[in-house]
Amino acid sequence: MRIDLHTHSSVSDGTDSPAELLATARAAGLDVVALTDHDTTAGWAAAERARPAGLTVVPGAELSCRWFPAGSPPISVHLLAYCFDPEHPGLAAERARLRAERLGRGERIVAALAAAGYPVVWDEIVERSGGGVVGRPHVARALVEAGVVESVDSAFATLLHHRSPYYVAKADTDVLDGIALVRAAGGVPVFAHGLATRRGRVVGDEAIAAMVEAGLLGLEVDHPDHDPEERAHLRELAADLGLLVTGSSDYHGRNKTTPIAACTTAPDQLEALLAAGTGAAPYRA
Repeated sequence: MRIDLHTHSSVSDGTDSPAELLATARAAGLDVVALTDHDTTAGWAAAERARPAGLTVVPGAELSCRWFPAGSPPISVHLLAYCFDPEHPGLAAERARLRAERLGRGERIVAALAAAGYPVVWDEIVERSGGGVVGRPHVARALVEAGVVESVDSAFATLLHHRSPYYVAKADTDVLDGIALVRAAGGVPVFAHGLATRRGRVVGDEAIAAMVEAGLLGLEVDHPDHDPEERAHLRELAADLGLLVTGSSDYHGRNKTTPIAACTTAPDQLEALLAAGTGAAPYRA
């Protein structure tokens, strides 16, 4: 059984529609795929309708969060949430706030880029998003299409980097609060790509232990942005803390070069994850 528990559709910052993403997953030989768009469940219904025969779809989301270390600036972290109740008032309200933050941040970044002479127009970027949650990847794609940079990765490494003069921060959820909300909604919180040092600052083991105290249930260990040493460390930490271990591609369609199913989850870990989620059921025959 092949299982990929972290993918994004055009509902957030991927390029495939939910139906296209599921077709890609099935063509790649996946038996199970999770749809985890940023801060939204808007693709769940389309995924349920479009599910190919033989493919199980796990409903989820990826929440934008922050860890607040004592005496240091906050660290951006992401929290994967699976099988939660999408109507839970607290979690629904926080997802809506995060989407508004992402939208406002994107508009301010584009305004700064345009003022500096870069050929990007906010209304055009929003229109091309097709109603998805607009964020930096959409701005990056616009920069690629305008010939300013060669690729989305190049845009993130330069003009959209957190050290760029055009970068704008957003008010993300305290990760401990995010974990509590996911659990309250019957969901399964898993810390996403926690040691991806190539993305910037990462948290230490003490932060992950604090997340466990708040209700964290798993660690995303096998991820394309984790090198072998980082994976080994996280796997050992998960064993010490009694956490689930997941693996996934973090697929974004053409916005990233990583193919779907680049990393996968063991079947027994999926079974444990689904047993822990009470807010929503996977889509399967």
